[in-house]
Amino acid sequence: MKKTVCELFAGVGGFRCGLNSIRTLDDIKRPEKWDTVWFSQWEPSEKKTQYAHDCYVYHFGTSLDNNGQDTTNCNIEDVDKNALPDFNLLVGGFPCQDYSVASSLATSKGLEGKKGVLWWSIRETLEAKKPPFVLLENVDRLLKSPAKQRGRDFGVILACFRDEGYTVEWRVINAADYGYQQRRRRTFIFAYKNDTAYAERIRIKVNYVANSEELPTESIEKVLLADGFFAKSFPVEKAEKQKLHMKELPEGLGDVSENFSFGFENTGVMIDGMIYTIKTNPIYLGGQITLGDVMEYGDVEEKYFIPESRLYYTDPEVTHSDESEERLSREERQTWQYIKGAKKLPRKAANGHEYIFSEGAIAMVDAYDKPARTMLTSEGSFSRSTHIVKDKKTGRIRLLTPMEAERIQGFPTNHTKYCQVGEEIVEMPVNKRRFMMGNALVVNLVEKMEEQLSEIFDAE
Repeated sequence: MKKTVCELFAGVGGFRCGLNSIRTLDDIKRPEKWDTVWFSQWEPSEKKTQYAHDCYVYHFGTSLDNNGQDTTNCNIEDVDKNALPDFNLLVGGFPCQDYSVASSLATSKGLEGKKGVLWWSIRETLEAKKPPFVLLENVDRLLKSPAKQRGRDFGVILACFRDEGYTVEWRVINAADYGYQQRRRRTFIFAYKNDTAYAERIRIKVNYVANSEELPTESIEKVLLADGFFAKSFPVEKAEKQKLHMKELPEGLGDVSENFSFGFENTGVMIDGMIYTIKTNPIYLGGQITLGDVMEYGDVEEKYFIPESRLYYTDPEVTHSDESEERLSREERQTWQYIKGAKKLPRKAANGHEYIFSEGAIAMVDAYDKPARTMLTSEGSFSRSTHIVKDKKTGRIRLLTPMEAERIQGFPTNHTKYCQVGEEIVEMPVNKRRFMMGNALVVNLVEKMEEQLSEIFDAE
């Protein structure tokens, strides 16, 4: 089977880099193993320069549809999916802001949210192009969204795949659990048409019988723990005392949306509308890449260093602030010690109820000897989630450079430095470079999955 790809919600090309083992900028010059025939990247919040799209084009060029039009930077909802070139693998990190770890699950809108609705563009693409294989990425919260109807959103996604004749495997993977440089938990979805040779091999392994109401649990567990797509790439074992949970999806998509809820575990498969899921733990005995391994060793520009006056408002050993009786000054609150420290603050609810808000402390300076924490799109801003580090050469405290952010995600160093805007090459602003990385996936994980994908495609 030809290794042809369509990359939706492409960002700066994380899936493309992973599928083609692009680790340095020089690697981009090599012939690609996987032929990306079309991609889509459009950011509605960017009114003037589409930095992610233009960075993608700078490295890889653009793609035309079957009508000879360049629609790669159009709103995907407006693109004629029937005009896309044919492809055998659909990939994409579809927009996840509505389930993001940057906000609480209780306030998540899930598939009803402004960006969650873009799932339907993926379904339209499945309907129009019927790709044999699909590999998608989203935040781990997808399995539990929305808070008031746990599992509904993922149930809707599975039902869409079922209705289009796909079997679906999924796994929540923390990149650091397999030796990579970031503690980033993401849901990966691998779907394949029921008429593929791979689907046939999986069905043989689970002793599939057409129209059977239930498959042998021992066979299903073997697929999830040893023989399935994710099991071969990222070994796991069944969590202690965990049992396989099963549930059938309602027949109608509307019924799923209105009534379905389910406690999805981090590992599972859906075959003909029957869900099988189990909690697993990673198995990994290799080395560990740490934040220290990807940091700069030489000179770093002064603009990344934090002034002493912004570091501490009191003794550096203090990690808690109590403002339940009296507020600290604005200057004291505009320090990294304050924002990353534990707090007690008086708050008033919308109904007038007064209470004390509390939050715990997090490490002010990120450790060299651990993988980086999850990087968000707010990286580099004055927020608790931003990494601050001790510079290896000077020992001074600073923010991450864009190159370090790229390495944390497994991209080539300086991948986001330039953009192609028409005939002009422009530099991407530093804050946008960090935003791109907070929005991206860990490329190393896709590169690891590619080994299994190649074997599957070669056998078709």
